[in-house]
Amino acid sequence: MAATKKIASADAVQASPDLATPAYWAEACKHLVKKDRVMKRLIPQFGDAALQTRRDAFTTLARSIVGQQSSVKAAQAVWERFAALSRTLSPAHVLKLKVDDMRAAGLSARKIDYLVDLALHFDNGKLHVKDWESMDDEAIIAELVDIRGIGRWTAEMFLIFYLQRPNVLPLDDPGLITGISQNYFSGEQVSRSDAREVAEAWKPWCSVATWYIWRSLDPAPTAD
Repeated sequence: MAATKKIASADAVQASPDLATPAYWAEACKHLVKKDRVMKRLIPQFGDAALQTRRDAFTTLARSIVGQQSSVKAAQAVWERFAALSRTLSPAHVLKLKVDDMRAAGLSARKIDYLVDLALHFDNGKLHVKDWESMDDEAIIAELVDIRGIGRWTAEMFLIFYLQRPNVLPLDDPGLITGISQNYFSGEQVSRSDAREVAEAWKPWCSVATWYIWRSLDPAPTAD
C-alpha cells in the first residue's frame, strides 16, 4: 500500500475550499452499490469523503517524482524544501533552479534529472495539456511515460487524481491487489486476472471503486 499512499494520502482528502470532487461521484457510487456486494458495504462507511484534486498538472507530477521510494513523511519534508526554492513552482522556474540548491533540499541526482525532464516537457510543449480533456486514457499515458521517472503506475495515478478519469483500473498498484484480496477473497492473494474479473462489475467507474478499495486499507488519508 505504500506506493499508493504517496499520492492517495496527499490528494484523497476531506473537503477543502481549494479542492474539487468529480461531478460523477454520486452517480458512480449509486451504480457501484447496486452492482457490487463489497461496494454496497464499503461506500456507506466513508460518508461524504471522496477523491479530490487541486488541478495543477505540473505540481501533481512533480510531487509524484519527489515521493518515489520515500515514506510519506520524508517525501513531504523534501517537497516543502524544494517548493520553497522558488516563489512560483512552475516549469520555467524549476529550470532556473541551481542543482546545488535542489540537492540541498534533499533531492537525489536522479530525481533532479527527472524533475528537469518533466519541466522541459511542459516548457517545450511536448505535452498536449490543452488536448488532454479530449484524449483517451492510453494516449495520455503514452505521453506521460515518455517523461523520465514516470512509469505507467504514476501515469494512472495522474489520470485518477488529476484528470479524474472515471474508469482507470491500476492493476500494477499493490494496494488495489491487496484490497481486492482482502475484500473479495478472504485475504487469499489474487492475480491480475482475478482483479480484472472483479472489476467487470465496477465499469464504467473503476477509478471510484479503486478509491474505496484503497480507503478500506487506509481509512484516514491526510491532507498535503
